[in-house]
Amino acid sequence: MQINHFIDHTLLAAHATTAEIEQLCAEAVQYKFKAVCVNSSRIKLARKALITSDIKLAATVGFPLGACSTFTKITEAVQCVEDGADEIDMVMNVGLFKDGEYGKVLEEITAIKKAIGNKVLKVIIETCYLTKEEIMKACELAVEAKAGFVKTSTGFGSRGASVNDIKLMKEAIGNKIKIKASGGIKDIQTAKDYIALGVDRIGTSSGIRIVTGDSAS
Repeated sequence: MQINHFIDHTLLAAHATTAEIEQLCAEAVQYKFKAVCVNSSRIKLARKALITSDIKLAATVGFPLGACSTFTKITEAVQCVEDGADEIDMVMNVGLFKDGEYGKVLEEITAIKKAIGNKVLKVIIETCYLTKEEIMKACELAVEAKAGFVKTSTGFGSRGASVNDIKLMKEAIGNKIKIKASGGIKDIQTAKDYIALGVDRIGTSSGIRIVTGDSAS
């Protein structure tokens, strides 16, 4: 297993500087990670830094709360694609979902997918706020909306991914779409455990530590 090929090398801190984004991209090239994931305002910068590589570039949309308007999310997603994003990691409207407004949530995800065309859409469902039944329902909506992935967490909620989350998500989606685990993944054993359960991507800011075993990374 080449675990580096599962990793979305991530930097989403509000205080991330230009130099830090450029370093993130250089590290992704050095360690041959699958993708770089940054906030939408940093896509142009990251695209320039990755211009000679085949590493995918993912942008967050509606991040981290998912509570902005559908129009805002669509506009942000389209801008990200225009700026060079290959993938969109959007945050589901968790509040609407908790209200049982599944039709509205589905409509939003579907609209974003339509707006970005053939680019990959990952739907962040923020599992820390959901019951077991809700996790499975959110996964079903992502499948119905033709997303490419369902993703556990933003990393900004009350907790990140868990083994139980992944098992529930896999049960809900089967092999219809893929799973991205994120939030609190900092060591190689955790990453391997998730991959063994069927995860196709690992979102982490600890990618170097995972692939090198360097606790100081």
